[in-house]
Amino acid sequence: MPPGPSFPPILRATHRASVMSTQIAVAAAVAGIGVYAWYLRGNNNSSSGNASKPVFSSFGFHTLRLDSTELVNHNTKKLRFALPDPKQPSGLGLTSALLTFSRPAGRWLPVIRPYTPVDDLNEPGYITLLVKHYPSGAQSTHLHSLQPGDTLTFAPLKTFTWTPNQHAHVALIAGGAGITPMYQLARGILTNPADRTRITLVWGVNTEEDVFLRGELDGLEREFGGRVRVVYVVAKPGSGAGGSEVGGGSGKRDRKGFVTREVLEGVGLGAKEEEDVKVLVCGPPAMEKALKGKGTGVLAQLGYRPDQVHSF
Repeated sequence: MPPGPSFPPILRATHRASVMSTQIAVAAAVAGIGVYAWYLRGNNNSSSGNASKPVFSSFGFHTLRLDSTELVNHNTKKLRFALPDPKQPSGLGLTSALLTFSRPAGRWLPVIRPYTPVDDLNEPGYITLLVKHYPSGAQSTHLHSLQPGDTLTFAPLKTFTWTPNQHAHVALIAGGAGITPMYQLARGILTNPADRTRITLVWGVNTEEDVFLRGELDGLEREFGGRVRVVYVVAKPGSGAGGSEVGGGSGKRDRKGFVTREVLEGVGLGAKEEEDVKVLVCGPPAMEKALKGKGTGVLAQLGYRPDQVHSF
């Protein structure tokens, strides 16, 4: 999935980034090619088959029909796919992703990309993806071309196991469309009455228009009060913005610039300030390198140990 360039200019990536870290994306692609070959040999677990249990409750390939599309901003679409049983949820667990498989015209090998659903995983009938389009991205271009009634093949992918209350505080640091697994996790934690984990979410984007989940995140902050704090870091705010804060309806929660050590310290994410905190990172490779570089990364400078940090 796509990146968001909210890091210093010298660290901006010149290539397209995945929502997952490079290592996980490569592993997913290699595994995906193997299982896709198995799928082509006829072991397809079709969406029209067993609808007595949630479709993604176990590994298998499932072809779903696109129900609707919505243009969220200039380059991001919301794609809503119908599940085979309208009374069943998807069966995906918290922090799960979906591998998407397609064979765009002119390509011999399949295109395989992971995306994280953004809807409530307990809701029945549908899954929803937010897909940012890259002109050179084969899968995002294909997905943006889909029309209601078209189909897409999926397989579930577990990326990280979340245990309620394992940590007192979780820091979610996202760049661009790397927000999707963070949003899924934040909502899952907050809507679970048994999970009392506190959340600080920092989301770096290019422009205010790229904050395509502002309404949903602001809603979580209003509903769950002191348990969650959301901060937007906008690299190129509107012309009327000045100083270190920008507008967009969130007042002092918005920052102008990039996700830097100063920004993280300013929102209370210094390791010395709290012992029991887990840091999750999801963004473009250059952003993750700046944050996680061994010994020199921003998180190491703030005092976080490697075992406290995880990349999607």
